[in-house]
Amino acid sequence: MNFTDNNSGIKSMSTSTFAATADHFDDPALSFWDRFGRETVARLGLHQGDHVFDGCCGTGASALPAAQEVGATGQVLGFDLAEPPLELARAKARAQGLTNAEFRLGDIERTGLPAESFDAVVCVFGVFFVPDMAAAVAELWRLLRPGGVLALTVWGPGWLEPATTDFWTTVGAERPDLVKGFHPWTRVTTADALARLYRDGGATAPVVEAEPGTHPLPDPEDWWTIVRGMGYRATVEQLGPAAEARVRDANVAALREAGVRQVQTNIVYGRARKPARS
Repeated sequence: MNFTDNNSGIKSMSTSTFAATADHFDDPALSFWDRFGRETVARLGLHQGDHVFDGCCGTGASALPAAQEVGATGQVLGFDLAEPPLELARAKARAQGLTNAEFRLGDIERTGLPAESFDAVVCVFGVFFVPDMAAAVAELWRLLRPGGVLALTVWGPGWLEPATTDFWTTVGAERPDLVKGFHPWTRVTTADALARLYRDGGATAPVVEAEPGTHPLPDPEDWWTIVRGMGYRATVEQLGPAAEARVRDANVAALREAGVRQVQTNIVYGRARKPARS
């Protein structure tokens, strides 16, 4: 899929995919969403009373920890293109008694928000779904007050391997045309690529850190829960029920035979602080 010539199609695919995945986002097998959301927020150095913008906020994996950090005098605003995850984020905020978190439908390429209105801006596992990533970074940077921090978190190389390779192998046996389909997360997976993206968006002096990691897979069956709770769902939805069942069975069987009990969760964290006015 061409990410520069088909902007509306890409956004439509992203929106429909993550509307569908919302029902699995908070399953235990996908606990890495919350883990890396919390870790991104921990790197911000938030203070009581800060205002935070969370682009591509999903069900609140980073927005809700941020709301806890900034306290009742602070405010968190989360944007997402899909309504179902926003509904879950609102429900979780209510359950946690967080009245300082608001969740809206919105596009991080064109937020319509005032410039320099946030002390911190975050986008966790979302910027690569935007057709023009540099334009999105420029918009997020515009929202940031002088002295504020823009944090971008992306998946690193080998994300969810070895299960990912098995997934595409089994998909290819059914539908070879889908193997080169919708997987935009491969656009930026290294520290150098993320640093370059910051600079392309006008953000100065980015600090980028690549961190290797793994996520437990106690039962290979858990892998299919992960598949249906992330971007691979777009591919699965195009298979149809019968082909999906065959792909699922073959994928899970391959992981079981290989004794796979963990997958790679390599992450790249980035931060850039907007220069204070002299």
